[in-house]
Amino acid sequence: MKLTVVTSAALIGFATAIPLSKRSVDFAWGSEKVRGVNIGGWLVLEPWITPSIFQQFPGHETVDEWTLCQNHPDTAPGILKNHWDNWVALSDFQTIADAGFNTVRIPVGYWAYQKFNDPYIQGAAPYIDQAISWARQTGLKVWIDLHGAPGSQNGFDNSGHNGTVGFGTGSTVADTLSVIQQIANKYAQDSYQDVVVAIEVLNEPLATSLTGGLDTVEQYYEDAYGDIRTISDMEVVVHDAFQTGSSINGLLAPGDASNIVVDHHEYQIFTQELIDLSPDEHVQYVCSNAGTYASNVDHFVVVGEWTAAMTDCAPALNGYGLGSRWEGSYPLTGAVPSTRSCGDINFIDTWNLTMIDNTRRYIEAQLDVFEQQTQGFVFWNFKTEASAEWDLERLLKANIFPSLVNRQPSSLCSS
Repeated sequence: MKLTVVTSAALIGFATAIPLSKRSVDFAWGSEKVRGVNIGGWLVLEPWITPSIFQQFPGHETVDEWTLCQNHPDTAPGILKNHWDNWVALSDFQTIADAGFNTVRIPVGYWAYQKFNDPYIQGAAPYIDQAISWARQTGLKVWIDLHGAPGSQNGFDNSGHNGTVGFGTGSTVADTLSVIQQIANKYAQDSYQDVVVAIEVLNEPLATSLTGGLDTVEQYYEDAYGDIRTISDMEVVVHDAFQTGSSINGLLAPGDASNIVVDHHEYQIFTQELIDLSPDEHVQYVCSNAGTYASNVDHFVVVGEWTAAMTDCAPALNGYGLGSRWEGSYPLTGAVPSTRSCGDINFIDTWNLTMIDNTRRYIEAQLDVFEQQTQGFVFWNFKTEASAEWDLERLLKANIFPSLVNRQPSSLCSS
């Protein structure tokens, strides 16, 4: 597919004035591993990360950020402002750095920068600057991630709007490119590149549900890549769109592969087959599955989301008001009888020694594989209200997630 560059004469002039060689990011892509954590649920709400925000409203009509803003226009601004001000702090970034991580991935919705006939409330954009300041103070790098696109690129609540997939229709692609250009115009500049080391142009586009399918995704990636390249050589991150890692080989012109990161998300809980794996089988799957996303790929691969969870017990993980495969109450694929309970899953202080050991082994196996077979990893998530399997802060405090400072590989995948 031919590279299409969407840009402006003004940006071309700016790019000509400042050589790319003088605007390289302060991160050794290719030799330095990404060891990161997501600051999810902050600038894009997800009901399972902060269920208290949604539980205050009766019924199941307020299920994502879109419906929060649409259904409660008077109270939503205060709710969001309070959340943005208090969910993350400088001390959290210090905790992340002290544990040996080097990167934070910051999800943000398009509406932080521009609205397109939607109910969203603006105000999140300045918090990216706050995060960059905290990262600069603590020695961390920032990966900015466009997590929600106009029309929704996947129909998941993590795009801001649960339900219909509209990205690829009407002006949604052009609107998204407008937002990416705004992000790049600011953060791909030399003054930020000591901290901002990558821009992800779209999180989790569901290619199989988009108008135009994978072709729509690839053309958007090429255009967004071209826009960023008019400003700097900053690493451009593209999600694999739930395809095999090699499916976007040759996406961009030869010689550009070193400026691209393929973001793969590796979860073992969103099918009944995976939920039913034993802890040992989960570890075996970690050890054997990397070839599907990390082999024969002509770009860098980073596992940009993964988890310690071997259950889908986190409240609202599958959608607000829906059940879990673990307990056999998830309705969309047909409830499967189960004697398992989520009652002892979501809080670490209820875990028995067996669960602690199994979770620790599962984490260690993933760390080994991602370090050895990819360019690194970004754990999802730093914190939650009530989902311990997904909560790095709690896992670190409980010594279940190991410090990455001088960490030595385990032998879990070699035995």
